[in-house]
Amino acid sequence: MKISHECGPCFLRQAGEALDLATDNSELKIEIFNEIFNFLAGNFSTNTNSNKTGSTIHKIIKERTGCKDPYKKEKVLGNKIALKYLPQVKTIIEEEDSLENYVKIAIIGNILDFGAFTLNTDIDELINNALQKQLKINHVESLEQSAKKHDKLLYLVDNTGEIVFDKLLLEKLKSYGLDITIAVKSEPILNDACMEDALAVGLDKYGDIVEIGAGTVGYVDSEISDDFRKIFNDHKFIISKGMGNYEGLTEIDTSDKELYFLLCSKCHAISKDMGVDLQDMVLLKNH
Repeated sequence: MKISHECGPCFLRQAGEALDLATDNSELKIEIFNEIFNFLAGNFSTNTNSNKTGSTIHKIIKERTGCKDPYKKEKVLGNKIALKYLPQVKTIIEEEDSLENYVKIAIIGNILDFGAFTLNTDIDELINNALQKQLKINHVESLEQSAKKHDKLLYLVDNTGEIVFDKLLLEKLKSYGLDITIAVKSEPILNDACMEDALAVGLDKYGDIVEIGAGTVGYVDSEISDDFRKIFNDHKFIISKGMGNYEGLTEIDTSDKELYFLLCSKCHAISKDMGVDLQDMVLLKNH
């Protein structure tokens, strides 16, 4: 996707969050914000790639503060809390063992902010309510056909915390006899899952974990490694989690692949692009 005018406030909100996590130095924060303002002033146009712009902003923050992983504590906490609730989620989903419910659980993981939970959070109610909600775009029948037709799958994960819920969908997909490759970021960016985060929750039980060769917001085709490009090109069946990967993958030609986007739309620009409302859950096959 290209930049929308609505991306501007989002870039700045996210930059402020990352800066607060990276440093307590108020004067440095102002200096960095000025650098970000100048960067956006020269790179904010209708032809600009939103993922690459966001990635550059976070690169500025990490380099100027010296903090290579501002979200490190949040990522660890997110995985820890999600793992705590995993047995409960399994019990819920076993009552209706359909592929669609496993897809919903994976998308619910994309919705929930595990790091924000307290002991009083009723996650059981949150999950049950979401399971009752219909997918706004529902290509689950096509997904099942793809799972039966292909012998291998590339699964692009998104954030920590939600990767714990991805395990359930991966286990379900593995039952179709698929050889699964799981792609993570090579360097920290936001709360996206890297190799150590994936290994910490046992994602390697469900497939081979590979790095994309970059630490970018979502998927940025110009930044991935040659090794990952070979893997990507070699797969005809791909599942992509989250908005960032949707933004990046819709920028390239994937007409030779059966590519499925699993996400909850949490911004107006993506909602408009997909033709859905905010907070709608989507399982969309590329066309």
